[in-house]
Amino acid sequence: MSAIRYQIVHYRYESRPVSEELLSAGDLARLARLHPEMVDKLIDWGLIDPVEREPQLLFPETAVPRIWRIMRLRRDLGINWAGIGVVLELLDKIDQMEREIARLRRQL
Repeated sequence: MSAIRYQIVHYRYESRPVSEELLSAGDLARLARLHPEMVDKLIDWGLIDPVEREPQLLFPETAVPRIWRIMRLRRDLGINWAGIGVVLELLDKIDQMEREIARLRRQL
């Protein structure tokens, strides 16, 4: 039996223009192509966080590609929901380190 190999692709979402517009949970679900209940579960599990909670939940536009990344990790790699949180945290740290390395290289 041959082993299945998966390639992890690191996407850079920050290269896209980021606006300051906030999305409601319903708009986020529509743009991410998810059922609104699934968005509620992602919030409950701590995988996405609203920027504002009153009078309604509001999210930055960057939550859409984050949800796409979450669903890709689940669907394509079969990672469980708890593992997705760990993977996202590690990817965020890698992004932060890469930005710091780039900043330090510019200073040289």
